[in-house]
Amino acid sequence: MSRQLQSMLSAVLVGLACLLTPLGVLTAWAKYGIEDGARYAATTAPLASDAEVRDAVASAVTDGIMRTVHVGAPLQGSVHTFVHDAVRSFTGTEAFRTAWDTANLSAHDAVMRALHDGGDRPVTIDLAPATERMKRQLTDEHVPFATHIPVAHRKITLLQSEDLTKLRKGFHVLEVTGFWLPVASACFALTGILLSVCRRRAVLATGLGTALGAALLAIAIAVGRRITLEDLPAGVSHPAAGAVYDALTETLRMVSWVLLGVGLAVALGAWLTGLYVRRRRASAEPPPVPAEEPTQVRA
Repeated sequence: MSRQLQSMLSAVLVGLACLLTPLGVLTAWAKYGIEDGARYAATTAPLASDAEVRDAVASAVTDGIMRTVHVGAPLQGSVHTFVHDAVRSFTGTEAFRTAWDTANLSAHDAVMRALHDGGDRPVTIDLAPATERMKRQLTDEHVPFATHIPVAHRKITLLQSEDLTKLRKGFHVLEVTGFWLPVASACFALTGILLSVCRRRAVLATGLGTALGAALLAIAIAVGRRITLEDLPAGVSHPAAGAVYDALTETLRMVSWVLLGVGLAVALGAWLTGLYVRRRRASAEPPPVPAEEPTQVRA
């Protein structure tokens, strides 16, 4: 193989590795961070103590209670405030954290089961167990109208049937690529470096490309957050939704910054090594011997 062809092949492999690295991180996060029920539960559990999430839950529950009970106009404002404060206090209890974990895990299990089973029915979750636990807690605390909270088997639709087909296809792609994309990226990078005529330069390019891909991934996460919040329906708390988005993407953001730092460190190490080698070679070379001046012969 000629040196020119070897250099071109090495550049292509290194470029593919740098391109696949952020995609591999994204698919691995979706497969092993979101699909895994235990990891998902561990990620969403701290949100039960988030102030924005608690405020959003308290407002939603209070509105539901006020729609159920009928209070005269003169007392409506004070009763609304009292009920909101009571529900907000309930969100700080262990009972609320248990209900939060149960509801989140039930929703996650319902979505994963629908993506695996292949059915066409919409994905729903029953709120009755969480509502019953909340009603019992508020009743024990003697919150007014708590006994009037209806505990019906109200189901919330998480995914419509027409959305399942698209999500199922994407989910199957993630199942395959979540493992193989990172492996392919590492193999391409290693092969490209080994094939390179100047391996130090290939390592430098790989480090810079990895850092660039990680920076683009971090930017994509920030842009995705903005788009997600802008597309929320009316009545949904933006701060609470932002807290949920940040919790779900925390690992992804951390990995992107780690990759950025590792890529820059590798590139800097390759550059400094090359600089050291060049200076050492320059100092090891013998000084040039001055040319002798021609002697003139007198006639």
